[in-house]
Amino acid sequence: MEEIDIKRRGAIAHIALNRPSVRNAVTQAMWRELAEIFSRFAADRELRGVVLTGNGEDFSVGADISEFGNIRNDRQQSAEYEVAVDACSGAIAGLGKPVVAAISGYCLGGGCHLALACDFRFADRTAIFGIPAAKLSIVYGVRSVQRLSALVGIVNAKRILYSGDRYSTEHAKSMALVDEIHDDARLAAAQLVERLAANAPLSIAGAKFMLNGLAMGTGALDLTATQQLIDVASDSEDFREGRRAFAEKRPPRFRGE
Repeated sequence: MEEIDIKRRGAIAHIALNRPSVRNAVTQAMWRELAEIFSRFAADRELRGVVLTGNGEDFSVGADISEFGNIRNDRQQSAEYEVAVDACSGAIAGLGKPVVAAISGYCLGGGCHLALACDFRFADRTAIFGIPAAKLSIVYGVRSVQRLSALVGIVNAKRILYSGDRYSTEHAKSMALVDEIHDDARLAAAQLVERLAANAPLSIAGAKFMLNGLAMGTGALDLTATQQLIDVASDSEDFREGRRAFAEKRPPRFRGE
């Protein structure tokens, strides 16, 4: 769809929300399309990482509230909408490859939701963060609140959600909502993903699965699936290649197998 711009540069995918005229407000159709995109990425063995950003001056002002009267007007519609949002964030967080959000301008509400699902959040000094749910009488979804609390701690999460306030890049970094501040967040994000792409994909996938599961609270981590990831990596050709490369003092050539 035209509202989502996908560019592939070698083993790295660059995904940009592409509605700059409305500050990249996310429609329900875009939530669903993003979920499909990241789900397809999971099966792409050549892909090693993703940079998620927004075209124009903003990452995303959040969900497109202009359509709420038609698609999120009551309890049932709100529940259906949250299914689409959770499927999107779940596909991003569940992708066994590094995902870095590169943030400029507004990163509010649903935009912040997208950023929370990424592994890292790089921002420039134009970025403005906030979750205005309390100003719209919206209770943020459980999964999003779990991710927020895991990143910033319960006190900061309460402050963000209770107030609906907006925060500068520096303030967001002080709360751990932003990981790094750069003059060019996109370039810095791409450089990190490219560096991580040289490492063993099975190692990254296993670590991401475990860390995300642990961060989401007791019972969220599937120990059986975790052990399977450990076992697959232990039996992999990449594990053997890593040992050979170490012994031969050369860069390893990982294939994700």
